This record gives sequence, structure tokens and C-alpha cells, in this order.
Amino acid sequence: MKTGWILKSAMVSLATLGMCLPSVAFAASPTTQSPVVDVALTDGGVLQGQVVDLQGKGVSGVPVLVKLQNQEIVKTTTAEGGRFSVKGLRGGVYQLAAGQGQGVFRMWAVNTAPPSAQKNAIVYTQGGYGGGGGLKMFLSNPIVIAGLVATAIAVPVSLANSGSSSP
Repeated sequence: MKTGWILKSAMVSLATLGMCLPSVAFAASPTTQSPVVDVALTDGGVLQGQVVDLQGKGVSGVPVLVKLQNQEIVKTTTAEGGRFSVKGLRGGVYQLAAGQGQGVFRMWAVNTAPPSAQKNAIVYTQGGYGGGGGLKMFLSNPIVIAGLVATAIAVPVSLANSGSSSP
């Protein structure tokens, strides 16, 4: 009887926690391509860029990979304020990966960029370098916290009440 009550309490607790989980936690990563951003290179094919977190603060010490057709061609690291620069690039479509962020950029040689082209490539990374990302966001969800607290209270109370009351 006691084992059945414990099992029942555990199942109810897990079901409650499962209902608190956002369905996004179980979804596959989206496969949509990020939009291509036009960036103007400076003399000598220099790309100026910055890696920022989701609050817009520059993140220093982050490795930045520059890829052309999914082949790594240059690796650098961000300096103070998340700034980086890469020399010797030609016009073309490049992928930039930094921390947990990435983007696709169309680089334009000097004097060939459209007026809407940016002067810097900005790569956004979640949670700063080194992340924490999904689990940290999940555990900071107020519904999840409430579910964990409710479970932490309900299980010991159920166990205490499951004791035999007959003499």
C-alpha cells in the first residue's frame, strides 16, 4: 500500500512538472535560414564586426569563425566590447559563428556595396559566451519554479500521511 502511494505521488508530480514544461522545450530546432545581411568591407577586404549578447552588450573573448561555403577560412577572437576584425576577405556570402550565435552576411568590396549595407557585422549570441542557454532559461521560468516547489512540498506530505494509522 505504501509503495503504491509513493508511486502514485511520484507519477502525479511528474505529470504536473510535464504540464509546466513549455512545448518549445521538446520542439526540434528551427531549420529556417537566417536572413542575409549586407556588409561593406573596407580597404584591403577588412571586415569590422561585433559580438553582442541579447541585451546588446559586447562580449569579449569569444572565438569568431568566418566560413565560406561551410568551410572555415578564418578564426579570430573578440576584443574589448566584443569587437573583431578580419583582413583579406573578398566579396561574397559568408557565415559568421560566435559563441552560440551565427549569421549569414553578404560582404561587398569597397565602393560596390548598396547604400543599405551596414559598416559592421553584428552577431548575437545567447547568454553570453559559454552559454547556460536552454536549461538556465527553463529553470528561471516562474511556472517551473512553482511546480518544483509544489512537488517539494507535496511529496514529503504524501509520504508522511501514507503511514499506517491503525494500531
